Amino acid sequence: MTTDTTQDRTRTEEFKLEGGKVLDKIKDLIHQGNIRRIILKNEAGKTLIEIPLTLGLVGAALLPVFAAVGALAAVATRMVIVVEKTESE
Repeated sequence: MTTDTTQDRTRTEEFKLEGGKVLDKIKDLIHQGNIRRIILKNEAGKTLIEIPLTLGLVGAALLPVFAAVGALAAVATRMVIVVEKTESE
């Protein structure tokens, strides 16, 4: 009897964007599908919002997330997006 286990690796990427481009970038990242978590930080590195994403989170369930990100982007001039991705080996 053999058991096959796949190990998932997690890696992070950071994007520094102007406030108006943040929402478009987050929408693009969510459509990629392998995102586990998105963290928005201000220029000083303080975490403003942390968005955990699950496999079933699509469509209307994302509207409150987009509203929150849009509100933060309107206030902040520059933001850092930290993206946590999973990759199967």
